[in-house]
Amino acid sequence: MTPTFPNPIKIIFLSILLLINIKIAYSQPNQSILVFYMQDVGKGPNATVLPIIVDDPITLASSPTSTQIGSAQGIIIVTSQDGANVNIILSIVFNNAQYSGSTLEIQGTSRQRENLRELSIVGGIGRFRFARGFIVFETISYDASNNQSVIRLTITLETP
Repeated sequence: MTPTFPNPIKIIFLSILLLINIKIAYSQPNQSILVFYMQDVGKGPNATVLPIIVDDPITLASSPTSTQIGSAQGIIIVTSQDGANVNIILSIVFNNAQYSGSTLEIQGTSRQRENLRELSIVGGIGRFRFARGFIVFETISYDASNNQSVIRLTITLETP
């Protein structure tokens, strides 16, 4: 009696199905939503925003005395003649225990006259390696006398 072997086409087809299932099982990203607050001070000895440069504290709550977990560092450049749009290149640099050594990289056009401004998350390092997603900047308070604002950062991201 001679042994019979499975049809090669069936083997190839089953192998492809197995690889597709493995790829789907291991490539589903994890989606997270994080909320932080950026303390933005435009004038005075403790200014965190100078023309072009940004170095704003990132806190867990809207109060400026809330626990600081990092800073938003980068540049903002006015990109429209009427000043309504700015281009933002920003790194959120974490220094707290949970995310220490991690960053999120943000880039895009911010329409400054809109209350909700959505920008892209184009990457990250540490816990946020290969992150993709978006961030919504929402001004929740503004004090014109000292050019100080608190901006809620709602971050929706996917990591592999």
